[in-house]
Parts: sequence; structure tokens; C-alpha cells
Amino acid sequence: MATQLNINTELKLRPAARVMNLVRLGSLHASRLSFSRSLVRQMAREDWTVSTVRNDLDDQGHGVVIYRLETPHHIYHGVVFSRHLDPEQRSDRVIAEAWDVTFALVEGPVDDILLEQMESNVPLQEAGRQNPRLLVLSRANKSLRNFGYFVEALAEGRQPDPAWLTRVGYLYRTTAVYGNGKFGIADYARLQKNPDFNRPFSAQMFAVYLLRHFSIHQVEHLARCRAPDQAVGLAPALQRYLGIGNSTGLGMAPFLINHPQLIQQWVYCRERALAWAREQPPTEASRLHLMTLLRRAHQHFVETVTEDAEQTRRNAATVTSIAAVIVWLDQMQASPALWDELLNWADDNCSLEAQELINTLLIELYPDVIDAAEDELACEEILELQPEMKATALKQMIENRFAWALDYDPKNPDHKYWFWYRSVEKEEPRLGVRAEEPGAEKELPLAIGPRIYRTYQLLDAFLDRSPRGSVVEFLMAHPGQKECVRRIQTMGATPYGEIQANLWHRDMKPMHLLRTKLSFFGASRFDPKSDRWVRVTLFQGAPLFRELFSDHGADMARLAALDDWSFPVEPDSDSL
Repeated sequence: MATQLNINTELKLRPAARVMNLVRLGSLHASRLSFSRSLVRQMAREDWTVSTVRNDLDDQGHGVVIYRLETPHHIYHGVVFSRHLDPEQRSDRVIAEAWDVTFALVEGPVDDILLEQMESNVPLQEAGRQNPRLLVLSRANKSLRNFGYFVEALAEGRQPDPAWLTRVGYLYRTTAVYGNGKFGIADYARLQKNPDFNRPFSAQMFAVYLLRHFSIHQVEHLARCRAPDQAVGLAPALQRYLGIGNSTGLGMAPFLINHPQLIQQWVYCRERALAWAREQPPTEASRLHLMTLLRRAHQHFVETVTEDAEQTRRNAATVTSIAAVIVWLDQMQASPALWDELLNWADDNCSLEAQELINTLLIELYPDVIDAAEDELACEEILELQPEMKATALKQMIENRFAWALDYDPKNPDHKYWFWYRSVEKEEPRLGVRAEEPGAEKELPLAIGPRIYRTYQLLDAFLDRSPRGSVVEFLMAHPGQKECVRRIQTMGATPYGEIQANLWHRDMKPMHLLRTKLSFFGASRFDPKSDRWVRVTLFQGAPLFRELFSDHGADMARLAALDDWSFPVEPDSDSL
């Protein structure tokens, strides 16, 4: 497992005050360093193979399917249980108790004893007694309109209209993808030395990718059951355009706060990649390549549909901005300063999402330089206390590295409008209005800004009494501040140590937190359903299993072509 990166001070990294602004973080897009892209490259490079070893689906598409995954190092099995779901049980909420499919990724073989145990427990999800050989536990529901339409079209011997996938890019959407020891499955330590899945969330990403394969398998099976003489398979272009949906809510937000070193590592790797890209000398070929990527991304956002008014506005602003960038770039020459000029121009003329889209596409231009960073996205998370530090030095660190936290005003009700708590029913994070709802006394300690402000106030008073005092003396006087001091000392030494936002503030948008993490997963087509939960699409446009597995091995040209699937656009119906 990679440890935290050494900071290269020679790179022109963007300042933390700019990068870690919550609204900007909430404008990030999936990049080539996102976990889904990284996983697909690894599968192709190492020639992972997937085969079907059990296919017991009835004419309703219900039953058990088992896939076998072979890597150069291990064997795994993906086990999928498909069952009838009554309409009144259908829900994407975490409180649901039944789903169209439940599935798990298992390390090693699946014998009859294990399969019987899984069949009794995997469909129960949180309520089951899960086996510790399970690396991932998940569930998903059909997008009913798409699923039924696809089966009907294939059964009639025709290809579905691609526009259906443009509106909703999947046949199934997951509502949770559990790993890291949840509910008795294999804990995080089990994967730390696993060469297949030691990158962040890679096992979960593979399980989602496998579900995509199953969704194609199932609709084709149902079409053949309905009309064996005339049913056709789904066209390869549509198979690639098919993704997997995900519904996620506030449960994702605490991860960003509770794993600050990991988030710092993700952001730092991305920012270092951007800095590297900016340092590469532009050529005419790279200028034209960037314009090709911009045109595809522009079309992708033209085609993106959401019912959320704010996201619709943001997408429209991105479309307008990128169109202007294409015009600007078309008039420029490949001068040494072109990338800096482009980003400076974008800062003055483009929306926030468009600015970050350009950054994402610049990273895309230089895979030979950038891709090595994918092995550095993990880190050992240890918040270290430095008790010998002078209290004055701690105060100066807060003023220099956490000045944003000192903007908190405890007398201003807008600054402490929200409180975070955990629901009793499902132990999931929730938001409450402090002045209107009960439970604030049980809130989760997620608002790091106000906590640092409180530490600073106590530290200031301590220094009035003991101007030569040390941190250990401060903590002896205020032992409840130990956790916050440890975090300040550790994260203050990193370039992107904290999300610079007061998570109690009335203007705080939880959606920005969700999008930050989802962008690193590789999500696209953000479709907020409120300010607290969102639907996204994963792996849309990604190559298929059969395209990844090749007798040509790790041919670099083939791998580069397979990896070019960001910001997919609707296939031409005439080509299907």
C-alpha cells in the first residue's frame, strides 16, 4: 500500500483555498485517475478474464448466476441472486428490505455449502449473517421503464432506441455497495496487500462493473425466453453505452470528513496530475486532441438530462462555456504558454464546472505522465500528535493553514443552522435544523471548522496565561481538545488538508460533498433528486469484458484505445 506522497514543491500546485472550496469540489468531474477508469486499465493491462460458471435463470429472469474472475494472482467469484420484487417493496432508500438483485464478490471458490449460506443471507443484506470471504456486498433495482423496453425491443428482433439510455443510462441502479468489513464481510486489512484490489474502492468498482455485465446477460436471456426464434442480442455499441446507476445520499458525506488523509491524497494526486499536464509543452497534436475531447464532452452535456433545476442550469452553463472554449482554442497556436493561457482565460470566462472540466481534459492528454499516480491514491491514515510543539506554533499553524475555520461566528444563527446526526432506524447520517428539530445534543462531530474555531479560542486564552506553554500543557488543561489538535497538526502539514467549509452553515449544500466523492469513483450524469440524494451513472461508455480480454496482451495501442471512454455520447441509431 502506498504511503502518503512526498510533496514536490517545484510543481505549480493550485492553492488549497481555491481547490478545497466546497463549491469547487462539488464541481469536479470524473477523470482518468478515477477509480472506475483505473480499474478498467488494470483489467486490460493484466488480462483479467471473466467466465460464467453457473447460469440458472428462469423465464422471468430470476435465479442465480455465478461468474468466475481470474487475475494473474487470484480467483474470485461474483454471485448474483435475482428475485421477484413486489411493487410495494420497491425503494431506492436505505430503509428498503428487498431488491431486484443482490450480489457479492467472493474471494476464492464457491462450493455448495458457501452458496447455500449466501443464498440465505446475501438477499437480506444488512440483516443477514455474511461470510468473511465476501469482499463486496451489494444490491440493485431495475430501472423499470428501460428494462422492460429493452426486453421488448430485443424480443421483437430490433435494437432499442439509444435515446432511452441518454435519458437514463442504465438498466440497474445500486443503492449500496458495501466493503471494508461492513456487516461481517472481509475487512479493509484483507485487501491492503492484495495486488488486485489494493487501490481505494477497486473491489467495489469491480462488483458494479460485473453488475453491468449481468444486466446485459439478463435482458438478452429474457428476450430469448419471450421470442426464441426472433430475439436478437444487444448491439455492442449499446452495450458499451449502457452503464450502472447509483442512488446515494447523505451516508456518503461523513467519509470525506472522517478520512481527511485519504481525501487529501486523492485531491493531491489529481492536482499534481494537473500541474504536470500544465508543464508539458503544447504541440499542435495535443491542441487538436484537446479540441476533440472538448467537442465530445460538449455533446455529452448537451445530451445530459436532469429534472433538477439547479443542475440543469449548471449543465447549460457548462455547454455554453465549453462552446466558447472550443472557439477560443481553435484560434490559438500551440505556443509554450498555451495551457496556462487557456486556464487563465477559462477562469475569467467560464463557469466553475467548465473550468474543472478543462482541467480534467488536460489531465487526459498525458497518460504516460499521469497514470503512475493511480498507485499512490491510497495512504496509511494515522493522525499523529506532536505534544512537544509550542502552543504558539500551533496557534500560528491554525492562522496560516486553517484561517477559513476562524470565519465561524458562534453568535450568527446562519453559521450553526444545521446539525448532523445518525438515525436510530438505519444508523445512517441525517441533517437536522438546529433551531427547529430535536436531537442536536447527539450530533456527529463532522463540522471541523467550528471545532477548530473552538480549539483556537481555548488556545488563545491558554497563551494569555502561559505564553511559553507547550501543546501537552494545553491538552492537560483541555483534554477534550486532543482529537482536534492531532488533526490540526497532521493535516496542517498537507497541501489539501481539509474541505474548507463550515458544514453547519445554512448555505452549505450536502450535494457538493456527495459529488466530490462520486467524481473520484468515476460517476457521470449527476441527477440530484433533492439537495441530499443523487442518482449518477457509472461505467457508461466503458469497454466490455470481451474487449478487455485479448490474445494481444498488453498492447499499448489497444490499451490506449480501450481507455478512451470518458464523457460518452449517444450512438448513432443507423450504426446499430
